[in-house]
Amino acid sequence: MDDDELSLLNEFNEILQSEVYVDLDRLRNAARHGIPAQVRGDVWQYLLGVQHADRSKELSFSKARAEDYKALEHIDNESSKRVKGEMGRYARRVNFFSAKENCATLEHVVTAYLNNNRDVDYYPALVPICAPFVITLKEESDAYYCFERLMKLLDEHFAANSINEQVANFMTLFRFILPDLHSYFEEEEVDLNEWATSWLQYLLAKELTFDNLVRLWDTYFSYPDPMDLHPYVCLAILRTTKENLEDLEQSEIRTMLMRLPNMDISRIIAQAQNLRHETMERQLYEDNNM
Repeated sequence: MDDDELSLLNEFNEILQSEVYVDLDRLRNAARHGIPAQVRGDVWQYLLGVQHADRSKELSFSKARAEDYKALEHIDNESSKRVKGEMGRYARRVNFFSAKENCATLEHVVTAYLNNNRDVDYYPALVPICAPFVITLKEESDAYYCFERLMKLLDEHFAANSINEQVANFMTLFRFILPDLHSYFEEEEVDLNEWATSWLQYLLAKELTFDNLVRLWDTYFSYPDPMDLHPYVCLAILRTTKENLEDLEQSEIRTMLMRLPNMDISRIIAQAQNLRHETMERQLYEDNNM
């Protein structure tokens, strides 16, 4: 660990070890630029509202939450079978899940979520969305409640903004910001809906490498709405990979969009923030000149 990394870790530890109250505003501001792996699990719990910021209530709150999790229904043969099938595919990508006990934890968490949210039908993306919490958090119950919280945030977002509407808006931005790449995709007959729907709906959980994904989520969880920056992150990824994509044919493009290469996520986020700012300024200008 170099001096900068040690300094960053010390900054987070100072916030987390506050005797009375964890300063959430300060924690969000620090997390926006990336969280050290050693404290990521603890920080995510605060950012997602799973852990209590009042230190006097933290221990009793954690114990009660762990007891609540034990009381949940964890067994469902049909759900477990489907989760195991997806786990086999996912484990080939992430070494952590080569261990059976880690696979079992992920299976328990996803199955418990489905059992206790009967209105939710199983779909394969639940596994890669849940996996970062299982890897990052020491306690299975903490992983469950963070996963459940993120799923609630996504459900609320798409209840207010349908995925079809989100994809349509994204395509408009894609066509305007990256016209050459958009035209190339059309020439190669790349199914825009196929990859864009997955990118937008699942926070790139299926497509990014694990290290890239958790770094991105550090920033997302520091915002009141994790989806706020997301379309622009997707556009920044396309801009960054544009030259490579334009050298590929249809099937190769599809493969790359489904399994993105390792990237400098901090740079991607900075580009995304610039794109969002430019888009908002342009919309404001157009509204004032109508």
